[in-house]
Amino acid sequence: MTRSHAASAVSPAVVTLLRVLAALSVLMIVVQGVSAGEILSRSATALALHSGGAIVVHVLTGLTAIAAFLVVRATGGPWWPPILAAVLFVVTFLQAALGSGGVMAVHVPLAMICLVGAVWLLVWSFGTGRARA
Repeated sequence: MTRSHAASAVSPAVVTLLRVLAALSVLMIVVQGVSAGEILSRSATALALHSGGAIVVHVLTGLTAIAAFLVVRATGGPWWPPILAAVLFVVTFLQAALGSGGVMAVHVPLAMICLVGAVWLLVWSFGTGRARA
């Protein structure tokens, strides 16, 4: 099976799902940053939103990792995207634990790393799923 034949075997629905999940992951990580800023203003509502948002981020990044795996398996593409997605998923749990523990010196920079990783996956998702020569 040639690479272009394998690339054409990926379902457009799976690629679309990957793109939607990756975009929602980025959006939720940004929302987490906004709610974190409001927590600094001592907003109890923002704290509740931030905690609930962490669960949504876990779900979205986990589903993104699964979708990235399915796309790469079907296309024969590089393995770094599903590995990055899986690492991002795991890091979101570390991120939540650090935030709950009040270790802001690591929690805040790690949030930026999560955002960069999620954006990187989003950009990759829009370049995948096309047949290659």
